Order: sequence, then structure tokens, then C-alpha cells
Amino acid sequence: MKTKLTTFALILLFVISIAIETQALSFNKLPIKHSSKQWSVEVAEPGHGKELVKSEKGKFNTYSLEIHNIGKDVKSVEVFMYRNEPNSTTKYSLFGCPDGEDCTEGHVEHANFLAKQLNKGIPYRFENFPLAHKATELEVEIIWTQKGKKIGRPLKETFTFAVE
Repeated sequence: MKTKLTTFALILLFVISIAIETQALSFNKLPIKHSSKQWSVEVAEPGHGKELVKSEKGKFNTYSLEIHNIGKDVKSVEVFMYRNEPNSTTKYSLFGCPDGEDCTEGHVEHANFLAKQLNKGIPYRFENFPLAHKATELEVEIIWTQKGKKIGRPLKETFTFAVE
């Protein structure tokens, strides 16, 4: 009877430990690409260099991101990247403005410059970005206006890369 109870307890602990285990966002096969009629977004191995951040086990992994315009020409483009936080509906931006700096300064010029770059077939590339180990989802949001429209209504697409 004692053996059956011990075996049952061990099996129960094993099942509970599997259920409690959290998955970190770690891509097994890179590159991973998502596409739409307008955009191609690819997560790949990070770039390597002395000044680039390296992954830290248990803290964060590093990746690269490349975006191509595969649709119509665009007038302006903005790219945002977010990660999730376990047990929260809040998403955290992977980049922002340093303290004391105005995030809106040069905003329009940057969006127009990025659009020109993408229209020429030159991809927008993040060579190396860190992603928290506890994240289970990476969200890439692209907001753009179409070229040739007098009043540019913003369009948006979101590409989600999640743990499988």
C-alpha cells in the first residue's frame, strides 16, 4: 500500500511539474518568416560584433529582424516590437527613447526616410536585439501610409512569433 501511494505521489508531482513549467521564447529553427501582401518579416540569428549584445542564459536571447516591403510603395513606415509578460495582458516595447529625450522629435522624417529605403528594396534590419527569456511571444507591428494618397490613412499589420 505504501509503495502504491509513493508511486502515485511521484507521478502526480511529475504531472504538476510539467503543467507548471513555463516556456521561454526560443526559436528552434531560424530563420522564421511571416509574410502578407505588403510585408515580409523574418526573425533570424543575431549579428555578431564586439559592440552587439550577446545572449545571457536565463535572462535573454538575442535575434535579428529583417523587414522587406513586398507590396505597393509606401509614403511613411513605423516599426514597433513588443514582447509579452507572463500572467499579464500588457505588452512591453523592445525599444524606446532614452530618458530625457523627446520620442516625437524627427519622427516624421524618420518614417519618410524608412519608406524611401524600403521602396528601393533595401530591407529594414535590426542586427541584434535582446528578448527576455520569460517572453513567450514577439509581436512586430508595422504602421504605414500608402504612396500617392493625398490624405494618408494609416494602415497596420501585426506579425506574431510565438512559442509553438
